[in-house]
Amino acid sequence: MPRRSGSYAAGRQRRDRIVEVAVGRFAEDGYHRTSLARIAADVGLTEGGLLHHFPSKKHLLLAVAEHRMATAAEWWADLPPDASLKAVLDEMARSAERFLRQPGLIELFVLASAEAADPSSPAHALFAGRYRTVVDSLTAVFARCAERGELAADTDCAALARECVAVCDGLQLQWVLSDGRLDLVGGVREHARRLVP
Repeated sequence: MPRRSGSYAAGRQRRDRIVEVAVGRFAEDGYHRTSLARIAADVGLTEGGLLHHFPSKKHLLLAVAEHRMATAAEWWADLPPDASLKAVLDEMARSAERFLRQPGLIELFVLASAEAADPSSPAHALFAGRYRTVVDSLTAVFARCAERGELAADTDCAALARECVAVCDGLQLQWVLSDGRLDLVGGVREHARRLVP
């Protein structure tokens, strides 16, 4: 029994290492320009060994997208529960700045989003869960802002949360389509400016 547990832990560590290396490679070179063979070599595996953990490149794409979402969630977790409206909007712009430091991951996020449109794809459940969590969290934050008078009392906080997520994600898509020429952070800041009473 201990042997099986140790084997599982080692497999989990190897899987985590593959995702970590893939995050770096996709961020630097982009998803389409990175081969599974290159990632496998960086990890010290054969391509067959990598495919044991991730049966296809799409499975690895999904794992890296999940990692990116978890990282973004950690950034937001640092925001105090009683954060002001300005602090929340500033965090949106900071998140966009952080994403720009790894432009390949913006491309990856857009690709994974497209994959999530297919209800039969594992990405569908991942993204649906992500949107529920983010919208619910932002709704609660905006509700506290409304209670303090930073937003109008009749603000539909859930609709505002969905709008903010749509703007941030939509601007990432436009950034990819413009080959990085769109001012992603400026667009997020401009949207935020319109929300301040």
